[in-house]
Amino acid sequence: MCSGPRLIAIAQAPFRHCFGEGTSRCGLSAALATGVRAAGLGLLLILLSSLAGCNTSSIYQDASYNPPVYWGQHVVKRGETLYSIAWRYGRDYRELGNANGIAPPYPIQAGQVLRLDLRGTVTSSGQTTSSNRGQPAQTAERTAPPATTGATARGGTRDSARDSSRDSSRGTTTATAPVVPRPATSTPAPGRSQTVANIQWHWPHVGTVIAGFSTSGKVNKGLDIAGNAGDRIRAAAAGSVVYAGSGLLGYGNLIIVNHNEHYLSAYAHNRTILVQEGEDVEAGQVIAELGSSGADRPKLHFEIRKNGNPVDPARYLPPR
Repeated sequence: MCSGPRLIAIAQAPFRHCFGEGTSRCGLSAALATGVRAAGLGLLLILLSSLAGCNTSSIYQDASYNPPVYWGQHVVKRGETLYSIAWRYGRDYRELGNANGIAPPYPIQAGQVLRLDLRGTVTSSGQTTSSNRGQPAQTAERTAPPATTGATARGGTRDSARDSSRDSSRGTTTATAPVVPRPATSTPAPGRSQTVANIQWHWPHVGTVIAGFSTSGKVNKGLDIAGNAGDRIRAAAAGSVVYAGSGLLGYGNLIIVNHNEHYLSAYAHNRTILVQEGEDVEAGQVIAELGSSGADRPKLHFEIRKNGNPVDPARYLPPR
């Protein structure tokens, strides 16, 4: 994990070798030794300053922690789906599946190694959400999420020297999201709708937008919408739930909905998840309760991704 004591030990190691026991073993003068020590301290301070954003709830907003990643590999952990893994690495789930010889409905198993250094191809099949129904997303060795708030160990790893430091700062052990399954019901969508890309979009929450989409400065790959704990979170469009859990650091309790072969939407920081993987949902259906899991305040973080790439939800949602 990314920790101050470990980083200090690493930063000090070369200086212990040269200046151990209070003398210069490298044959340097006292003045030079002092200068090198000062340089080492400066380097240490720079490294420590980077810890300010390490392993915080804003990691998902940092471009350096957001892929696409085309190197290394990922070892599948219990509870993951190909959709959630592709989301983590900024890849189109179809492309990642093709690269690893995995076809719909994308079955994976815990312990399976997915190569990230391979690039797949995506062939448009005219596939739609309705044609996917009856084919729930395949989850690695997990049945329906339990209707409890208990915690179980989950997470993922990426075995690559190039990004090992990123993984250490991300962390890989998370708690299963509290899920309260309920019978699927069609709930009329409140307010206006807007059709974009043949999908009828609705606002997932009525709260005030407190942070907009941004690809520069403070990167935000979606919209942050204010609210009170327990507020209803609604599906922005009809689709199928392809992930419901808490395995992606920075998103808290997360739901990912597949709308068609190109578009996914995500709902993060929920207090309670009210749907299960494989469940079909209608536009406006209540799918979660707003919360602060993985965040510093109650809010909804809402994203839309097209072919694996974040897009500005404001271009899809209707004017208020």
